[in-house]
Amino acid sequence: MKQRNKGAGKLSNVQRKSHLRKGKNKAASEFEAIVKESISDLPLRFRRAVRNLEIIVEEEVSAELPAELGHDPDEHLLGLYVGVPLPERTFGEEPYVPDQIFIFRKPLERMCQNRRELREQIRITVIHELAHYFGFDEDHLQRLGLD
Repeated sequence: MKQRNKGAGKLSNVQRKSHLRKGKNKAASEFEAIVKESISDLPLRFRRAVRNLEIIVEEEVSAELPAELGHDPDEHLLGLYVGVPLPERTFGEEPYVPDQIFIFRKPLERMCQNRRELREQIRITVIHELAHYFGFDEDHLQRLGLD
């Protein structure tokens, strides 16, 4: 078992936000902890490559968000990447606003039968959305089993 360097599990350039209601319940707090753990478990080279990114936990997908971003409103979203993937950026160009990854708590909870399954699906969703940040498209993610 490898020992982790102190602070090695952190994404220093990632801002984490939660748009969960005030006085969130234990399940919401545990969900956020699993999201943070999923990020911390990423290989160090990926954590170091992330710049100017927010990871936002939302209760539900808003009715407007998929349509605003050109997604089918009937699509069952568990997470969503909003931004310019790294390979599409111009050298030296840093966006003024951070890219965003949304993780939707209730859709993930509804699809999972137990805590183990939820933990795994959150991990897959976080990796899936981060892969979009790194430039992977849906076809590539499907071939990797991250769909």
